[in-house]
Formats: sequence, C-alpha cells, structure tokens
Amino acid sequence: MTAIEMLAARAVLARTSAENVPSPCVSVCRMDAQRAFCEGCLRSIDEIRLWSTASDLEKKAVWALIAQRITALEPTAP
Repeated sequence: MTAIEMLAARAVLARTSAENVPSPCVSVCRMDAQRAFCEGCLRSIDEIRLWSTASDLEKKAVWALIAQRITALEPTAP
C-alpha cells in the first residue's frame, strides 16, 4: 500500500471521528518540489505546524482538504 493509499483510507476514518481526530502523518516527512505539501500526508507547512493546537473541527477541515488533494492526484480515466 502506498503512502497516498494509506492516507486515503485514513481520511475515511477521520470523517467518522467525532473527537480525537487522528493525525494524517504517515511518517513520510518531506516536502514536494514546490514546497507546497508534505509528500506523505499532503498537508501544508502551516497545517502541520498548527495540528497539535487545532480543534477536532479544524482537524476535520484539514482532512477534507487532504481528501481533495488526493482526488486531484488520482489519474483521470481515458
């Protein structure tokens, strides 16, 4: 299972978490070439930095952004 596949599976779990929203970190901690997002969890530097102090609602919002980023990375059907 790739890091992105693992992240996608965890995104589904995060949507159902009412509290204690799990971290998206999959221990693949390096920024992409544009330094926009972590290659492992698809969070921005600010999203990573603010995670530990974010509310569960804010964490779920980050997970929603991650799900959008995953969808954008998926290859389009011919």
